[in-house]
Parts: sequence; C-alpha cells; structure tokens
Amino acid sequence: MNNSINTLSGLGVHIPKIMLPDLHTDLGKWAVVACDQYTSQREYWREVEMITKGSPSTLNIIYPEVYLEDGDSDARISEINKTMKAYIEDKVLLELDNGFILVDRKTSHTESRKGLIIALDLECYDYNKGSNALIRATEGTVLDRLPPRIKIRQNAPIELPHIMVLIDDPHKTVIEPLAEKAAQLEKLYDFELMMNGGSIKGYRVSEESDISAIADALAKLAQKEVFSDKYAIDSTRDILLFAVGDGNHSLASAKGHWENLKMCLSPEEQQTNPARYALVELVNVHDEGLAFEPIHRVLFNVDPADIIKEFTAFYGKTGCSGHNCCCSGANVHSFKYVTATGEGTVAIENPVSNLEVGTLQAFLDSYMKEHPEVKIDYIHGEEVVTKLVSQAGNMGIYLPSMNKTDLFKTVILDGALPRKTFSMGEADEKRFYLECRKIR
Repeated sequence: MNNSINTLSGLGVHIPKIMLPDLHTDLGKWAVVACDQYTSQREYWREVEMITKGSPSTLNIIYPEVYLEDGDSDARISEINKTMKAYIEDKVLLELDNGFILVDRKTSHTESRKGLIIALDLECYDYNKGSNALIRATEGTVLDRLPPRIKIRQNAPIELPHIMVLIDDPHKTVIEPLAEKAAQLEKLYDFELMMNGGSIKGYRVSEESDISAIADALAKLAQKEVFSDKYAIDSTRDILLFAVGDGNHSLASAKGHWENLKMCLSPEEQQTNPARYALVELVNVHDEGLAFEPIHRVLFNVDPADIIKEFTAFYGKTGCSGHNCCCSGANVHSFKYVTATGEGTVAIENPVSNLEVGTLQAFLDSYMKEHPEVKIDYIHGEEVVTKLVSQAGNMGIYLPSMNKTDLFKTVILDGALPRKTFSMGEADEKRFYLECRKIR
C-alpha cells in the first residue's frame, strides 16, 4: 500500500477519511444540491427548507448563494459552524477508514454518471491564469467571490464538496474498472435525491489492489510521452492531469484558506494538516453520462435596445441584429436574445475570441462597469431563462454548448476559458452535498 500512497501523493492525490451520516439519517433529506445553483430562484430553496425542516441536512451546513446579498452573512456563517460541530459531537456524522468512494449518479437526463470521491493536494493546484500546475481551473476565477467563501471555511471543522474534477481518460482505465466490479464492493448508500435530482449509489473503495490500480492508471495518464502524444504537443509542456469542471470557486477558496493557514505552520505541520487537501468528485470527461451544457446569461435592470446597440459598437463590426438577423459562418459569432416583448439575434463578424462566450463576456464585463445598476445571473436551462425574462427590464442571452473532448487541449494551449463557459449538465444534475471530511 505504501508504494500506491507514494505514487498518488506524487500526483497530488490524498486518500481521505470520508465522513457519512449515521444509519438513522434520512439521506433523502440530508443531501441537497450545490450552493451555487438556482441563485435567482428563492422558491427552490424555500421548498428545500420545507423538505428538510427538523431533520439533519447539509442545507444547515452550507450557504446557498441565493442569500449572499441578504446582509446576514456573519450570523449565517456562525450558525453553519455551530451546526457542523453539533453534527460531529452528536455523531450524526461518522468517519470511515481511509479510502475512496465510487459514485454512480442517475438523473432525469442520464442513466448513469460515474465518479470517484478523492482528496486533492492544494499544493498542486493553481487557479491563476497561465497556470502550469498539475491541477488547474478550466475557467477564469472571479477573485471577488473568494473572500466570503474563505470566511466560511476558515473556522469550519468539516468540508462538503460540490467540486467535480475531470480527467481525460479516453481508454477508461481509472474509474470504469471499479464500476464494472461495483457488485463486489461494499455499498455505502443508495437513495433517491430530492427536487428531481435523480438517485445516487456509493461504494467503498479501500482494498489495496483497487487503490494500486487507481494509482497505476493515473500515473500512466501523467507520463510525459502519453501526455504529449495525446494532445500532439511539445513534450516540454507541463502536465495537466486534473481539470476543475464544477466548483472552481470552492476549490479556489480552499486554496486561499490553505495559503493563509500554512503561514502559521511549520514545514512538518504543513505536511499533515488536513486543510492542505480538498475533497472532490473525480469524473472522466469521456463518461457517457457527462454532458456539457451552455450557461446562459440573464441581465436585470437593463434596457435591451441600449445593450444591443452598445454590443455592436463595442466591437465596431456587426453583421446584423434584430428579429431578421441571419448572419452565420466560421467568422461570425451570433447570439439569440429574448426579452418580455420578443426575441432576436445579434451577430459579430470576425470575432477576436475563439469561443462565443469570450466574445459575449468581454463586452458584458465592460458594459456592467459603466452601468452598475445592471445585474447578471448565470443560468442553466432555457426554461429558467424564459421564466426570468417575462419581467420587463430583464434580458436573456443564449449561448451554444462546447465539445467536451476539446476541453483539456484548449486549457493546455490557451489557458483557462472565460468564466461560466460551460456547465456539466443541467442544474438538477449538479453534485449534491453528501460526503464530508474533517479539515481541523
């Protein structure tokens, strides 16, 4: 086992002691969706509150982002930390021996999406633009979003992951062999998720042979020749083994907390401190159950006519705009928009960005600096966009999806993509909080 531990450690992987609720906990009420979902839909979270009322639930130990601007963050964070401690002291949460968990998630959109719960070494992760770290962000990180998240983590005794990290494993050597033998593994949970979340199964992965197989398969993906041949790139490029797909700001906050904490630790203490690691779900980008969906934009307090005019003026070159716009082609980025009074399309010829989201986001960032009254939300699913733009002063802009198999090479060659470029599935397919780990 020591050889496997050393191999994994060299790849930025730590074998964690995962915590799960005791057998008396109703897991259907315990598990809730990622805090950064349904951020413009308070009714979703109110319904979750009704479902979980009076029961142990991860809702009580997370901070749904729909409430971030309510002005009560200190009180909320204090209550979160208090409840975390109570769940540990009252043995609502119990710690397993060191190991991974194989996850099999079913949603309304896919029969199966496989994952592996592991811990990653934050010393091997860098979210900054131009990073050459073993673990990298796939999208730009908004630094202003980190302080409140770091504040939550700095006094928290446990962490809960909604982070999903991708590996590019076309031959399916890491996670899939475990899935094939799932019937031989100890089943830890199997239940229905709330709010149209589907269902989830989890299996303990702790046998030495399984850990060794994972270590060997990851090590092969990290071999220089395998890496350079896969992407047809120079062998001098630094290896990207893990790409953060969902929860980048949560992982970046864990990194920020660790950087703050380690300044107070000796080199020896840094090696063993649990806050050095972060619990994540590892997913193969080639998993058939993993879909990349576009993330649309909804603007609030906006004059649609003004924003269309400014959009075209920003680039100084437009093919057309309005209801009859029909520009298309390799050198055109076109965007469908919708408001309470109708819909149309705006097109930009010869864009400087490779992706439509880059063209749009560069303009939106500039426009919102000049118009602070305008607010934005990033929305999964066209139906939600349609609902939100039914109110006057709101405007939705649809974005196309990207090919998931291009992700790693794009990040390797071009760096992190513009923020909110893609979503791994729809909102109800996002990771639900379930497993925990002590970080103090």
